[in-house]
Amino acid sequence: MMVRIVGLGPGDPSLMTLGSVDALRSVAHAIVLLAPADLQAYLASAGVVLTVDVAPDAALIVRGGSDEIERFAARIDAMRERGDLGIGVLGNPLSDFPGLPLLLRALEARDIETAIVPGMPHATLSASITMPLVPLPPQSSHHSWDDLIEIMARLRLGCPWDREQTHRTLVPYLIEETYEVVEAIENEDASELCEELGDLLLQIVFHAQLGSETGAFTVADVIDALSNKMIRRHPHVFGSAVIEDVDSQWRSWEKLKSQEKTGQKRASRLDGIPKHLGALQRGQRMQEKAARVGFDWPNISGVLDKLHEELAELSEARRAKNDDGHVREELGDVFFTIVNLSRALGIDAEAAMREANEKFYRRFRFMEERVAANGKALADLSLAELEELWQQAKTQAA
Repeated sequence: MMVRIVGLGPGDPSLMTLGSVDALRSVAHAIVLLAPADLQAYLASAGVVLTVDVAPDAALIVRGGSDEIERFAARIDAMRERGDLGIGVLGNPLSDFPGLPLLLRALEARDIETAIVPGMPHATLSASITMPLVPLPPQSSHHSWDDLIEIMARLRLGCPWDREQTHRTLVPYLIEETYEVVEAIENEDASELCEELGDLLLQIVFHAQLGSETGAFTVADVIDALSNKMIRRHPHVFGSAVIEDVDSQWRSWEKLKSQEKTGQKRASRLDGIPKHLGALQRGQRMQEKAARVGFDWPNISGVLDKLHEELAELSEARRAKNDDGHVREELGDVFFTIVNLSRALGIDAEAAMREANEKFYRRFRFMEERVAANGKALADLSLAELEELWQQAKTQAA
């Protein structure tokens, strides 16, 4: 027998998450505690089989009355033959059901499996989207973390575009916002950085809201997981371990990561680097991980020698003129070695390439503007004229 303890939200049917409704529909029958009549009617119309022949003292169960919870657990145990059971509680079981720990222990003692499906907490919204429990201040006022969570929940309920989004459809926006944060940092614009960090935070809160609606996880779970990870991976800060320098910290970090659940699933030390990273950035991350186990050049001269070797192999592949795939492979080796050179110099290859792109853009734009001022286009100039103009751009549009 499986008992699913499901959050019903603040009490309005429109504020129930899809995950909660699906969870109650998936069990053989369900009991709802303190749910208003219209919510019960909604659940029945949605295909949830409500059990009415069990009438526990719902208020005492929710508050955590030990005797009533024991009697409730015994009644549940007696209903095993009826199949899996759902127990609906107002709000979110994790925050709005004080009796949850006692009920879980009572069911565990009877060898009854349990699962918790979060719902929208009482503190998030009132029973009506138009009447928020915490009235949102005007734009000029300061907002809190709770305000942000409430804003996101309301967007999912009231905005057609937000309602249509999924984890997958949000991926392009997550990537775009991340790069806009990077651009603000490189522009050294504090005001812009503040705004872009907010846009990136919204993406995180959005994904957490989607997770809560399906019962997968909540923003509290995200915060707990992150906090526990940081504490676990920094025993020299939160424990008694002694770490003397950055290299020792990296070795400790990698060791602790390998002992975690996700680390134990990885076949290689290089696993865990996202494949969707830019090629230069991914190459540098792989090289850094390899270097931490000693697979590295002893000095920069070895990297330079390797670069000359790869350039010679590229020239040889081009002379062969019969295998484009071989040329591409050798060119890739040149790029990979240049990334290694960047790492050896302490330079981020991806950032250096972005800076080179911007420099080319500035200089090329200078050429376009200079030619346009004379009523011409770049295509009208000879190669020698283009070169002369480029030299001007190097000095005037550095």
